[in-house]
Amino acid sequence: MQTLFSAGFILCVVLWGVLAPDHMAAVFDTLLAAVTRNFGWLYLWVVLGLVIFAVCTAFSRYGNLKLGGEDEEPEFSVVSWFSMLFAAGMGIGLVFWGVAEPISHYSSAPPGVVSGTPEAANAAMRYVFFHWGVHPWAVYAIVALSIAFFQYRRNGTALISTVTEALPWRFVKRLSPLVNGIAVVATAFGVAASLGVGALQINSGMHAVFGFDISDRNQVLIIIVTSCMFIASAVSGVEKGVKLLSNANMIMAGVLALAVFILGPTVAIIDTLTNSLGSYVNDIVRMSLRATPFRDSSWVGTWTIFYWAWWISWSPFVGLFIARVSRGRTIREFILGTVLAPSLAAFIWFSIFGGTALYMEIWQHVPLAQAVKDDMSTALFTMFNAMPFGAIMSVVATALVVIFFVTSGDSAVLVLGMMSAGGDPNPTARSKVMWGVLVAGIAISLLLAGGLKAVQTATILFALPFSLVIVMMAVSLYRAMREDWIAEDRREKELRRKVRQMVSK
Repeated sequence: MQTLFSAGFILCVVLWGVLAPDHMAAVFDTLLAAVTRNFGWLYLWVVLGLVIFAVCTAFSRYGNLKLGGEDEEPEFSVVSWFSMLFAAGMGIGLVFWGVAEPISHYSSAPPGVVSGTPEAANAAMRYVFFHWGVHPWAVYAIVALSIAFFQYRRNGTALISTVTEALPWRFVKRLSPLVNGIAVVATAFGVAASLGVGALQINSGMHAVFGFDISDRNQVLIIIVTSCMFIASAVSGVEKGVKLLSNANMIMAGVLALAVFILGPTVAIIDTLTNSLGSYVNDIVRMSLRATPFRDSSWVGTWTIFYWAWWISWSPFVGLFIARVSRGRTIREFILGTVLAPSLAAFIWFSIFGGTALYMEIWQHVPLAQAVKDDMSTALFTMFNAMPFGAIMSVVATALVVIFFVTSGDSAVLVLGMMSAGGDPNPTARSKVMWGVLVAGIAISLLLAGGLKAVQTATILFALPFSLVIVMMAVSLYRAMREDWIAEDRREKELRRKVRQMVSK
């Protein structure tokens, strides 16, 4: 019943977007305005609350609790673990927004900052760090920790409802099918948003390399072809192939970043990282609670609220994956690893690509701001065209997005199949095909209904109910950690008492 409800709802949205894209776009715009106006504060408070909860938990007495048995060791090395965390949590977004977001903030600055000035450039990098740093990873960390805690310490299933059912309120248990359905819908739309962004980037890359037209038709074809690839991969169960692709993607991303670092303004990139990191740490609280009640500006809704919604909608998918690869680690190690290491990697990535782009725009007058204004997906390739070996880097970047597309889609289909099959780690091939087709259908319908704006709108709308689910998960996790710590403390005290008795005898 839950699967039919979720799949049926998604199918209706897909058909709506394909058959009446203009009508869907108009309705979505109205809903978006209502949500950002009335609930933008909720996104800000929920995400900041998760950051605070993550930090307090990591350094609390509960940090020594293990995700699993006391004698269990982690399955993966620290390096492999970090690589998988980073690839799962960011993927396509890094390539798409690496140049586009800093330049966009520079040319259309946050409220209170004059666009096109050095202050705007500093604000651009500060907000990029804010949008891709500690906050998104804290969302992922708490969702993943909740799933892992109940799965490995309480022998629960890999479902969101397993966490919420531990709450002592009877009505919450009755809502379990709805909770899982909301998680499925949020995940499907969050992943579809990434696939839509990926299609835009692949189309622009093929235009830069091969001269293909940038059009809705080509973007739909890209989604269809790449979706067939990740559905085939998911159905065949070639886990080793996906793992190899993921590792190759991380190497390619590292090589691309290193090439831009060496061939670009190296000193300016280092200065950008240094200055932006200090500015980010200094202003993190102000940015976390920034709203514009006395200013007619949609900037916070377009950027910060969109990102918070995107991370929330991705959190069931990424959370399940992170939980899967984190058994055997302590809570402290888990939180520090999932929040700090990937955040630092994102800071380095954006310093390299964003710092280079801003340097070229300001000092070399490369028309990156105009490229972003015309089509955000072309900004990266416009920057490459102004650099040595730009054509080679464009090919590598396009290949990166294609592989990210396939690996993300493959993993998403598996997770959606698991969630819709009661937590079964081996969903049927039919289930994988169904979810693959639906996710691809969402991406196509959103592109037809308004491109990037429609993708952002859908993400914000469908992440709203799951933000409340995450709050329940955090409360349930705290209660469970407290119970287990008290139980372990009693066992230790009893053990010490018995030792003292033996010694005294």
